[in-house]
Amino acid sequence: MAAAAVFPSAVSAQVSAEQVLTIGRNVLAMDDYVLSIQYFNQAVKAKPYLADPYYYRGLAKLMLEDYRGAEADCSLAIERNKYKVEPYRVRGFARMRLGKDSLAILDFDRGLEYSPRDKYFMYYKGISQSQLSRYAEADSTMSVMLREYPRFTEGYTARAQIHLLASDTVAALSDIQQSLELGSTDPGPYLMRADISLKRGDWSQACADLDKVITMSPREGDLYVNRAYARYNADDWVGAMADYNYALDLDPENRPARYNRALLRSQVQDLEGSLVDFTKILEWDPDDFATRYNRGLVNMELDRWRAALTDFQTIARRYPRFYPVYYAMSQCYRAMGNEKAAVDMFFKANDLIDKYTDNPRRFQLDRPTIQRGRSEQQADATVRREYDDDESVEEVMNKFTRLVTISKTDETVPAFGEKIKGRVQDVDTRVEPEAFYALTFVEPVSELRPASNYFRELGEINGARMLTSTLYLSPVPDYSLDSEEAVALFAYAESFADNKAMRPVDYLGRAVAYGALKNYEAAMQDLDNALKINPDFVSALLQRAYTRMAMLRAARAAAGTDGKEDALTAGAALRTAIQESLADLDRLLSLDSGMIYAWHDKGCLLYDGGDYAGAIEAFSQAIGRNAEFGEAYYNRGLSKLRMGDKQGGVADVSRAGELGVVPAYSLLKRLK
Repeated sequence: MAAAAVFPSAVSAQVSAEQVLTIGRNVLAMDDYVLSIQYFNQAVKAKPYLADPYYYRGLAKLMLEDYRGAEADCSLAIERNKYKVEPYRVRGFARMRLGKDSLAILDFDRGLEYSPRDKYFMYYKGISQSQLSRYAEADSTMSVMLREYPRFTEGYTARAQIHLLASDTVAALSDIQQSLELGSTDPGPYLMRADISLKRGDWSQACADLDKVITMSPREGDLYVNRAYARYNADDWVGAMADYNYALDLDPENRPARYNRALLRSQVQDLEGSLVDFTKILEWDPDDFATRYNRGLVNMELDRWRAALTDFQTIARRYPRFYPVYYAMSQCYRAMGNEKAAVDMFFKANDLIDKYTDNPRRFQLDRPTIQRGRSEQQADATVRREYDDDESVEEVMNKFTRLVTISKTDETVPAFGEKIKGRVQDVDTRVEPEAFYALTFVEPVSELRPASNYFRELGEINGARMLTSTLYLSPVPDYSLDSEEAVALFAYAESFADNKAMRPVDYLGRAVAYGALKNYEAAMQDLDNALKINPDFVSALLQRAYTRMAMLRAARAAAGTDGKEDALTAGAALRTAIQESLADLDRLLSLDSGMIYAWHDKGCLLYDGGDYAGAIEAFSQAIGRNAEFGEAYYNRGLSKLRMGDKQGGVADVSRAGELGVVPAYSLLKRLK
């Protein structure tokens, strides 16, 4: 059911199409794409002739990787206003991800007609041209862009990728170096240079570059596989084994890691371990003949001749002219005491070689395909490579027993927006205080700590069933909604429309629903009305303090997206919001000084305002009333660290970790 269906008319009489569009844009700026689509649906229903609702809905779909939906919506926006630039960018990007690069280029060209110096139109156009193998054109497009924007590091990375596709390694390395000298934090340049170094046998450079990428993305198992390959070739077998082990800890089904570890185990005579790894791979893919051949060799070393013979016979049935397997079978038969079969297999192998030598074209030898690994985008697909006709069987066999690598450079794809990044991303998580406590309709769940947050008035509201839905107190009220939850909340908010005698608790309930829907202006209006009727309404005071700050964050996110807010304006708005929210919490605490959640929220407000001493006092008040209040310890620890008290800050953060505040451990690791 569409979200608009909860309204008796196209849009609720209380909310205009323009207001709905504004709210949707704010929600979109906060990265809640599913909910923003619900608002844009309402705007489309109300005024289907406007371009903006279709464009913004298309942008939200793009962020959800619904590229077909994004393409369709932007086409509708362009039909309504062909002079609006942004839909061409979104539609072009969606088409590029759908493999419609020729159509994408048309969109980027149209965008460049209206905005000829637009960096991203040129960037995306160059990417699409390269995907069509039009490397000279792509190089030209990127070069024009880089003349306009000589410090655009992602542009050099993209042009380096184009050079690699065109087999110009020297030019690629030059662009990679330029990107890194400009301070690129994208792993793409390091990945490309590591790939080049691996192919050239420059193991030290490959290791150095992979070290950098692993620092950026420490849980990417394929990176450890490639570094292990470089370490192995640099004679660091211990380091290589450690990398394979860790890659398999991260992903036990990483086939290249398991294959390589099996080979390395066999070389260091950990034959039982090698056998386990090879057997695991064959459980996934019984037709992996490189693995089957190597398992046969390991079984031979373990004197398990019958098991080895079974593997070799399986290969021979599939590749009857693959002569090395007959020599192996001959050895197995001889060890088992069957001399006649051993001689037959030996001469069969010799006969295959003699025929091939006499007439290679007529008596071609089998060259089994070799398992080469997989990438995330290839998921469960098997990647195989057929070898050239002039490659000898000895060379093929060499590859049977050689470690494999995983190509990562072809996975560097652009992402839409102001941050263009590869699939492997450098995400620097900011240290933020634990969230405000506020009311929500979602029951908080935690496996690590109790979630029965309670205060007297909340118990009375729920106990007397004053609202049709139960209210909860949660430290993370700003949750993301799916479509069904959004529809239910719209319906709940509308259920109060016919209630002419609104009670303070009714205003509170609807304000909580509006807050979850990120319609903070409507939520604030309801909370103001509740407090006009009952100035001592503790729950409304707590909720209004939170909602005011949430509304400010939403407004700042939207302003930041459009580039409309300067630092001075932002600072003044923050100070005003903090002062007004502090007034609400001080009023609440005058009514109930033991309300630990109000003390916690007051500390958060003071922290946001830079008053760390005041924040420490507020968090201490909360801790004094509940010695197991983990969030208060964590936030007090951050406040102490801000004031330079590392010892006290670490002690508080450590205590928070003991009490189940998960981010504490990450912070402690960074502090070391």
